[in-house]
Amino acid sequence: MTLVDRYGRPLLNLRIAVTRQCNLRCEYCHMEGEDKQHPPSDEMTADEIIRMVRVAAGLGISKVKLTGGEPLLRKDIVEIVKGIAAIKDIGELSMTTNGTMLEHLAEELRSSGLGRINITLPTLDAEAYEKLNGGKIEPVLRGVEAAVTAGLCPVKVNMLLLKGINDDAVFDMIEFAKKTGAILQMIELEPLNISSEYYLSHHMPLDKYEQMLDGMAEKTETRKFMQNRKVYYLPDTSVEIIHPTENAEFCSHCTRLRVTSDGKLKPCLMTKNNLIDILTPLRSDASDKELAELFKMANDRRKPYNNH
Repeated sequence: MTLVDRYGRPLLNLRIAVTRQCNLRCEYCHMEGEDKQHPPSDEMTADEIIRMVRVAAGLGISKVKLTGGEPLLRKDIVEIVKGIAAIKDIGELSMTTNGTMLEHLAEELRSSGLGRINITLPTLDAEAYEKLNGGKIEPVLRGVEAAVTAGLCPVKVNMLLLKGINDDAVFDMIEFAKKTGAILQMIELEPLNISSEYYLSHHMPLDKYEQMLDGMAEKTETRKFMQNRKVYYLPDTSVEIIHPTENAEFCSHCTRLRVTSDGKLKPCLMTKNNLIDILTPLRSDASDKELAELFKMANDRRKPYNNH
């Protein structure tokens, strides 16, 4: 059984923010679309997250991504990974992290069932990194290497393109991906949870980079169930291009549902007015069947953002 929304889009992926906490202060962070003004008073427990995923798996969701905040700040993150990985219908478990704490956890995460990982790394310049993110780059670089060594596959390096900051570093990042055995994801800035001034100053379309990659690639691929994103296969590495969520092509192929750090089902990254509280019923002894109905309701509220 796979849920399909009113626009014919299957629901295959669950993206769970396991915490709002973070040890960096990245200027560009969209916080998974959560409300910056109202920090959550509570976080889901490991058991609650695992049960939620088990219910979702019964509805055809087979891919789970753990995000934050910074998921590795949770002391029980390995327990969460183990619990989700043990659910038989979950075929892929991944995580997005800033990589600062990954060096000493990569091996344990891999052996606990984490399959793949995305590491945020907008630049290789230590000074620029600290200015952008408020932290040191060295632990992140060691974290990328540790993830590759541990056998997490693929390891993707997320490079958010920012005009005037790192738009001249694309070739360096491609070389870094080749050297480490990672994949580079080039991401366009989202107009979400940042000021309009910041967006106007630093947003840049990825078109010219796509033209450049077209000339470098041995072959290209379009990933249908990943918002039709383009993958460029270069010698010894590959590069993925991620356009903003509000892009019509992205929206029309979205297969995701989000869970906020305080336990609300979020049908769209870009909207905050159609959330469904699943944590309160879960803590009020709701049955799995009742929780499944909340997932179905959230799926019914999914719609391409460009149709709003």
